[in-house]
Amino acid sequence: MTRLFNWLFPHPVMTLLLAVVWVILQNNVSAGMAVFGLILGTVIPRAFAAWWPDRPTGFKLGRMILYVFLVLYDIVIANVQVAWIVLTKPRKKLRPTWIKIPLDLRQPEAISVLAGTITLTPGTVSADMSSRGHYLLVHVLHTDDPDAVRDDIKTRYEARLKEIFV
Repeated sequence: MTRLFNWLFPHPVMTLLLAVVWVILQNNVSAGMAVFGLILGTVIPRAFAAWWPDRPTGFKLGRMILYVFLVLYDIVIANVQVAWIVLTKPRKKLRPTWIKIPLDLRQPEAISVLAGTITLTPGTVSADMSSRGHYLLVHVLHTDDPDAVRDDIKTRYEARLKEIFV
């Protein structure tokens, strides 16, 4: 039974997401639209499952929801901090820097979420990843302690992502 479920729904979260997006795009909440959305959400991931053979098998949705709220909070705080830096610091006193962050994550999906999180947070941008995926290169707008920024990213984001993508 589990084997059939995994074959039919190779990406169950994506199935639900596609169904919800379909209903939202139709701007018509009805049983027919929901059923059609579920059909699309089942057929599309099944059709493209061959191109995603190493998909994450363990994914903790509850922890991901908490992670999203943490990132949203950090985005708001970082916006205020960047605005303060821009308004109060002369350009000559800014200390932009490049930080090389060693990655413990190995799943491409988890690394993508981490890179996206860093880029979404104002004041930091994920610029590059090493060819083997062991390091992420991040540009920081202003910092006095690059090691503290690296450690903060690793403990605040990467450690949580390791718990989400098991």
